[in-house]
Amino acid sequence: MSEPKYKRVLLKISGEALAGSAHRGLDFDVIGGVCDVVRECVDLGVQVGIVVGGGNFWRGVKDGGGRMERTRADHMGMLATVINALAIADCLEQRGVAVRVQTAIEMNKIAEPYIRGRAIRHLEKGRVVIFGCGTGNPYFSTDTGAVLRAAEIEADAILLAKNIDGVYSADPAKDPAAVKYDAITYDEVLAKHLAVMDTTATSLSMDNHIPVQVFALADPQNILRVVMGEPIGTIVKEEV
Repeated sequence: MSEPKYKRVLLKISGEALAGSAHRGLDFDVIGGVCDVVRECVDLGVQVGIVVGGGNFWRGVKDGGGRMERTRADHMGMLATVINALAIADCLEQRGVAVRVQTAIEMNKIAEPYIRGRAIRHLEKGRVVIFGCGTGNPYFSTDTGAVLRAAEIEADAILLAKNIDGVYSADPAKDPAAVKYDAITYDEVLAKHLAVMDTTATSLSMDNHIPVQVFALADPQNILRVVMGEPIGTIVKEEV
């Protein structure tokens, strides 16, 4: 097998993707499939950090909007990401993968506090590091948290695993004429208001020159394909 294209990656998984067809809660068949592929990546010597959303349990803006104070609703969303992080950690450990969960909000009975140097040391030792609680601040999405952690750990790329197989000119579920991009620049994503990540996350990845590979999680092997350099989904970068 050829050498991986990336040495260190940040894998961002949406909470909704972990719910499978039920769309709520946890589908352990889905999680298990993801963990199988993460183990393959680790076995190839790839250092893997993971940020997971919490939308399968709670989305601060969507679920609390108009009925709760925004900061409190976002804190509930952060807790949801920790539930997902612990589930993924357990599935990885069942597969013999060393893993650490770090959270941006301290909860030392169940996870380590996020410390950049410690996270990098774990990665260098071949451990998967799962980052919970996003940035630890309200008003910031887990996409922004993923880009922030990717910048801090100096990841080679962000792997954005979604329920859609790339970036389109419009929502393909609503517009049959929507065109999929193989590659697109950060500037185009921002100018066209494309729903890749929120604008804060896109700007942060652009400012830190981190390429973002968007692909479908429906086939977890896509994670390995991206790591190996196959042209899967859409890449968002500085120049096309």
